[in-house]
Amino acid sequence: MPTHRQAEQTRERIIEATYQAILEHGIAGATTKRIARLAGCSEALLYKHFSGKEELFLAVILERMPALAPPLRRLRAVAGEGDLQAHLTEFALAAITFYTSTAPIASGMIGDPQLLGTFRGMLADMDAGPHLPIQILASILRAEQESGRIAAGADCDALASLLMGACYHRAHLSYFVDQAVGAEDYARAVVAALLGASTR
Repeated sequence: MPTHRQAEQTRERIIEATYQAILEHGIAGATTKRIARLAGCSEALLYKHFSGKEELFLAVILERMPALAPPLRRLRAVAGEGDLQAHLTEFALAAITFYTSTAPIASGMIGDPQLLGTFRGMLADMDAGPHLPIQILASILRAEQESGRIAAGADCDALASLLMGACYHRAHLSYFVDQAVGAEDYARAVVAALLGASTR
């Protein structure tokens, strides 16, 4: 009987193998057979730890990808203080990194209706999803608005959607063309444009 520590190590190895399989072969090519081989275990053992590929992919997103929760927490912690443009630029860079890293999984799921349907159900059960960071960012921007650093008439929901959308767009384009402007300069320019439009 494996110990709890051994079970955790096996689980970690399977998640890492799933991540590597997705990077090398895409979602469609990340079969349980291939994942088990990369993890050095049987498919039966894989299913003892995960109910299926959907749960595996969710574990990769939650445990292997750069997360948006920490930069959102940092942004909330400094609301009303310091350099707002610098804080938002730092967050935008984190969002670009997140969207760039998760794109291979997200695009693969979108291309597989059955997989996407199951994954949507899992997110709903967890009360999670890609809309939540936008809502959290909007609430942080409203706190900045209350402190007088964003114009009273500005639509913070729209500002949050615009910023996150710009970050997603940048990440998407990076897979197809080389970008003339670096990610940091891009993030700074987008934030400056949004703040310029919302503080006049």
